[in-house]
Amino acid sequence: MLANLKSLGYDKMTAIQLKSLPYILKNQDVIAQAKTGSGKTAVFGLGLLSKLSVKNYHVQALVLCPTRELAEQVGQEIRRLARFTHNIKLLSLCGGKPFAPQRESLAHGAHIIVGTPGRIQDHLRKNTLNLRNVQTLVLDEADRMLDMGFYDDMMNIISFMPKQHQTLLFSATFQDSIVQMSSSIQKNPVNIQVESLHSHSEIEQHFYEIKAPQLRNEALITLLAHYQPKSSVIFCNTKQQCQELAIFLKEKGHYAIALHGDLEQRERDQVLLIFANKSCSILVATDVAARGLDIEDIQIVINYELSPNVHIHRIGRTGRAGKKGLALSLYTAYEQHKITTITKLQNQPCCCDDLASLDDKGTPCPPPMSTICIDGGKKNKVRPGDILGALTGEIGIASNQVGKINIFDFYSYVALDRNIANNVLNKLQNNKIKGRQFKVRKLGKI
Repeated sequence: MLANLKSLGYDKMTAIQLKSLPYILKNQDVIAQAKTGSGKTAVFGLGLLSKLSVKNYHVQALVLCPTRELAEQVGQEIRRLARFTHNIKLLSLCGGKPFAPQRESLAHGAHIIVGTPGRIQDHLRKNTLNLRNVQTLVLDEADRMLDMGFYDDMMNIISFMPKQHQTLLFSATFQDSIVQMSSSIQKNPVNIQVESLHSHSEIEQHFYEIKAPQLRNEALITLLAHYQPKSSVIFCNTKQQCQELAIFLKEKGHYAIALHGDLEQRERDQVLLIFANKSCSILVATDVAARGLDIEDIQIVINYELSPNVHIHRIGRTGRAGKKGLALSLYTAYEQHKITTITKLQNQPCCCDDLASLDDKGTPCPPPMSTICIDGGKKNKVRPGDILGALTGEIGIASNQVGKINIFDFYSYVALDRNIANNVLNKLQNNKIKGRQFKVRKLGKI
């Protein structure tokens, strides 16, 4: 395990890991407060893996997450942590994906389940999931699950589990509802609190007042023209606002894409993939859709409108893993009470600046990469090496011109240097991968 952790770059424990891991390994219940990007997934991942019996193919650990995206990321991280042990089976049970394949996988047993409350309940109702042998329950981002109305769902799921099990509750805030929930489901939990707020040295914040709500778009263009971010997330309060803003930014020459709850799962996967592999500079998102978003090197978070209850979660998308970040917020005079609330929540004053002080530093630069989609994936036995070999072999491009390669069941996505993407797309349509011809197309602007 230690050798695997070293290979993953885990050289030093974070504060939350240092304080909570000893208690978790002693099988004690823990309620922990930690900000986003603090390394909490590794904490409970190592804890549940440490007492797993690989020979027994029944569910021994359950991790509940508020959204599909967070559940997928948690599952990926636990798989990375589990590489030192062979034959560990982890299943992701989330909505937005077909039920039948999940049912069939569960029929063959699993050690760890990571999922969302709704889909977990679906399986429990249809008797396709057995939780009678669960030793460890993890509630990740429990405050968000309560905000989304999952309290009854979580309590129902817990009723299917043995009375004697370890419960690990992680939350960015310790609101009264979290404390009440802990008292009803945990036994003498150890209370762990580390720095749950983002200091100015980690995330620099600036608040800009606008004279009227209808001037938000104009103010946003001013922010983008001045700061010139290569990667930014803009938070909106509604799905409609999110979609309309993405269209507006595209019309202004920006490379923007929207992420919200009305998108189908495959569309959501594509949006996140395009943004993560640097084929799009701006992600315009709602809070629910972006919950659990863990993408490297997000330079700037912009709050199109203020939302005090999720402000700390929003700005935590930047300045992750020890890097510095920048958070910009727009507000009107009528929202001064929200500024006051945010000041109290983060226990530090809000730095309010003048938009007129910002200068226009030029037109937006295109993102460095473009993404192509290949109609072949895991079910076609396509591997990253097969795609890379075709690109660097027959087509003859340099390996450093190829970015991330993501393989799904029936599709593969490849990030390519923007300058050569069109040329590669044309050639790949007439070349074979692993001896087979696959349809190839571009995603978004290329």
